[in-house]
Amino acid sequence: MRTLYFLVPGLGAKFACGGLWAELKTFNLAKQVCNSEVVTYRQREKDTLFIDEVLQNKDLDQGIFVISWGFDIAKLVAKLKSYNVVYHAHSAGYKFNLPANMPIITVSRNTMGYWGQKSPNSLIYYLPNQISAEFSNFSLERDIDVLVQKRKSSEYLMQQLIPTLQKKCNVYVVDSYVEDLAKLFNRAKVYLYDSAEYWALQGVSEGFGLQPLEAMACGCQVFSSINHGLSDYLDPGFNCYKIAGYSQHYDVQRILKVIESPLEFNLPEYILNEYRVENITQRLQVILQDINNFFDGKNSYSADIKSLTRIQTTKLFAQSTLNKLKKRLSK
Repeated sequence: MRTLYFLVPGLGAKFACGGLWAELKTFNLAKQVCNSEVVTYRQREKDTLFIDEVLQNKDLDQGIFVISWGFDIAKLVAKLKSYNVVYHAHSAGYKFNLPANMPIITVSRNTMGYWGQKSPNSLIYYLPNQISAEFSNFSLERDIDVLVQKRKSSEYLMQQLIPTLQKKCNVYVVDSYVEDLAKLFNRAKVYLYDSAEYWALQGVSEGFGLQPLEAMACGCQVFSSINHGLSDYLDPGFNCYKIAGYSQHYDVQRILKVIESPLEFNLPEYILNEYRVENITQRLQVILQDINNFFDGKNSYSADIKSLTRIQTTKLFAQSTLNKLKKRLSK
């Protein structure tokens, strides 16, 4: 298989976020399947390849660039148009289009559906993000009633619901980096997550939403929004609760009822198995083999499928309207 070059802007604190950690997890899994390297393109990092050095390599037909940083994709596509490139799609909603010769690997079925509509002539695959083994239920004493992370939380959550809950139970608000999040999830009875407002303001989607699934894997009951990638695995009434359910009073009642319940929550293993390393590694092997086969013959193929451009869409709409009009006139 070809060498994979995972492009990230940098590795320092300036770029630290869930998207970077998820990309580096995928990189580590890819190393088990084929030769893989991390390459930075904005900031040089110690003991890490930089894009200008890689592009001087004369045998890049035997390599594949994996790009993922949403706001940089348009520039990277233009810069790398002569090479083999794969887009690893986390969030959706960025204002760019992709050429049909660029395969797309999506982290959620929600994102896969988005690109299935927006880029119908591209090869598209599904590779979920990994839930690491440390996110498991260790049956610890749950001394935290309600856990919430301030980042991405809605105004309703932080200014209405949390102040009310703080008067009734033990609420722990996280507003900084947590070294051992799995242990914190194992101490909590309920985890609150409400990111729909945050992503609406960002103008893009929740690509996957790791924290609710990680919390559930640790035996913590989850009250969450169901936006975008969260809808892949959250199933209100069956494995979670929908937060912001019409009334703050109703939310409080439901949360307190869960806190007071003696029943232990355990997410079925068949749900978690999809996001564990064994399944993802197997899927990655199949996906990369398919993509390598495509790049093997790409230069001998001709792009003879019409793209769904605005002009083509307008043309098809006009034809459909004209055909309907002809049918009416013929009656």
